[in-house]
Amino acid sequence: MTKNTKPSFINKFWKYYFIGLLFIPVFFVLVNFGILGYMPDIEELENPKSSLASELYSEDGVMLGQYFIQKRSNIAHKDIAPSMFDALISTEDERFFTHSGIDAKRLIGALIGLGAKGGASTITQQLAKNLFHYDDGIRPSLPVRLIQKLKEWVIAIKLERRYTKEEIATMYLNTVQFSGNSFGVKSASKEFFNKMPSELEIEESAVLVGVLKAITIFNPKRNPNNSMKRRNVVLGQMLRNKKLSKEDFDKLKVNPIVLNYQQQDHNTGPAVYFREWLKRDLNKWCKENKKPNGESYNLYKDGLKIYTTINSKMQQYAEESVRQHLSELQVQFDKSWGSREPWRDEDWNVLPQYPIQELKKSDRYRLLKEQYGKDTAAIMKVCRTKTRMTLFSWKGDIDTMMSPLDSIKYFKRFLHTGFIAVQPTTGQVKAWVGGINHSFFKYDHVNKSSGRQVGSTFKPFIYALAIDNKLNPCMQFDNQPPPYPNWRVSNSDGKYGGTMNMFRGLATSTNCIVAQLMYTMGENAPNNVIEFVRKMGIDSAKMEPYPSICLGVTDISPFDMAGAFSTFANKGYWVEPTYITRIEDKNGNILAEFSPQTIRQVMTEEKAYVMCQLLEGVCKRGTGQRLHSKYKVEGWVGGKTGTTQSNSDGWFMGVTKDLVCATWVGCDSRKVRFRSTAYGQGAHAALPIFAHFIKKAKADKSLGISLDPIDKPEQELSIETNCGQYFEEGEIDEYGKPSDGPLGI
Repeated sequence: MTKNTKPSFINKFWKYYFIGLLFIPVFFVLVNFGILGYMPDIEELENPKSSLASELYSEDGVMLGQYFIQKRSNIAHKDIAPSMFDALISTEDERFFTHSGIDAKRLIGALIGLGAKGGASTITQQLAKNLFHYDDGIRPSLPVRLIQKLKEWVIAIKLERRYTKEEIATMYLNTVQFSGNSFGVKSASKEFFNKMPSELEIEESAVLVGVLKAITIFNPKRNPNNSMKRRNVVLGQMLRNKKLSKEDFDKLKVNPIVLNYQQQDHNTGPAVYFREWLKRDLNKWCKENKKPNGESYNLYKDGLKIYTTINSKMQQYAEESVRQHLSELQVQFDKSWGSREPWRDEDWNVLPQYPIQELKKSDRYRLLKEQYGKDTAAIMKVCRTKTRMTLFSWKGDIDTMMSPLDSIKYFKRFLHTGFIAVQPTTGQVKAWVGGINHSFFKYDHVNKSSGRQVGSTFKPFIYALAIDNKLNPCMQFDNQPPPYPNWRVSNSDGKYGGTMNMFRGLATSTNCIVAQLMYTMGENAPNNVIEFVRKMGIDSAKMEPYPSICLGVTDISPFDMAGAFSTFANKGYWVEPTYITRIEDKNGNILAEFSPQTIRQVMTEEKAYVMCQLLEGVCKRGTGQRLHSKYKVEGWVGGKTGTTQSNSDGWFMGVTKDLVCATWVGCDSRKVRFRSTAYGQGAHAALPIFAHFIKKAKADKSLGISLDPIDKPEQELSIETNCGQYFEEGEIDEYGKPSDGPLGI
């Protein structure tokens, strides 16, 4: 009888079984050491990297916006509503607190087809995926995905060993995607409910957790019905897991979803133009400064916290004031032109080629030129063909059919603005409105590179230089053109004769008087004016040393004008305008602090005070008097209106003890202008924005804007300002105007 040497079936089974048992831990050890590709080390697990949006804050602690590629902000466990964790764990991972990263029961159920409701991944595994497997938008092949799953299992186990369950759940909520732009519960809470995560109600938490199943299908903004059904599923899971009573469930499931939606992109929110301008400075700072590891900071990934001088309430009031006035002014502008074309030359002749010239500057035309080459006829055929587009209007966006050429004609008729408010004593910028809508109009009309012709708002600099040169403001000047050999000045009203002192000359903005001041200061006066205003921070404007400079033919930005006029309110000292105070890293460590780099005395306190008196006269009896008479602004305000030739630009400079504001209004192109001075003058086009703003700011007691008079110097004035003593008593007041009536337009 021969002996059977072949192992039995049972022996084979146990042999391979034990080999398998031995292979599994060995395999996972090899995975951990990178046999299937890169694995994070201990340091990375303890300090997981994820792109964090940098946050921009106002001086009063309000987040103005974020700089992001993926909109993600971290938040601590204690700052998230408990209902958010209850909803998450009840829906996504019921045994979260009992497993060690891998839920064996859930995994087996998924493998045999019982896991259709939620799949096999635990919250910890999903966190591992969020932190260490970056989604490039390409669906991986099955082998690649299996390898990723194996790696996620290993990472999940390692995460469980190094973090508490609360920390893992918090990290997950800080990294998961809730919408196209929002990553993390903080961003999602802001986007959908305009709340901090700690303020979320139970049903709101259920909505956000419901979104995680499919960020488009269950998006409460795009698909409210789907979102409500999914929310109720989450509430049902909370009921099942005893995180919600039956009574509360029955009450909440019938409630509608109430959103306070805040669109999350770079074109919306407060201070958009300011945020975009500041981005330039911040990117430069990031490039020049290094992290401890030697890398440059990244504005879009490193979660920096940037603190600015902007006051959120003042910014709100500024934006409201722009909207309030320009929506009305645009109606007047359109009505005055009617169907006529507002693009004109200096003789008011229509410029028929203007729309086509502007069309050729557009991105659309450039792309068509790349497509059609030199075939201009084909390009223009496309540009004259109607297509679907969205248009801006003050009553809301308009979806319509319009040709690209007609859209140019439509958009070029809009009035724009630049408004900035500066605290004169510190130079801090408190409000910045660079335009009317950043989604449609990107150009910022405030910053230093956005100069427009300033017109008569330049005249106070001539008056200030004259006073600095010891010319008495009560001196009388002939209301006639001075005898310049190559230049003859004219008054806007065509009236000449008589004399005026400086008070009346500035209040009425009479051209001949400011030209007489220039002439009196000598042939080098134009150069002296340029040197003088350079000391007041107007360093980016190109200025030619001609007598005509006194009429404001120079292009200057609202940013520089506000800084310069602050010299008068700040006792003769110019403080360089600033708009950022400090930068912190994501952990709150201060990386940099900022303060004005330059403080310069331009004139004495006494002379600055006298200039403030002259500016006060503009608003009391001059071209800015409607500030008090029509708009009922109560308190001390100085100012200066400005209107450029052919009504292309309207300006108003507002000066108070606490704020100095520059306001410009006009169209993008100087060739598009107001049809009449009645609408185009600074007193009508720009002054109302300041009036609305300063009234709102004063009414808000928390801001401390009192409109008290400018401080008078302690020493007795050596400059004579009581001009009435030079005339018979009662004949004329200090503004050179009979006291029985107001003065100016």
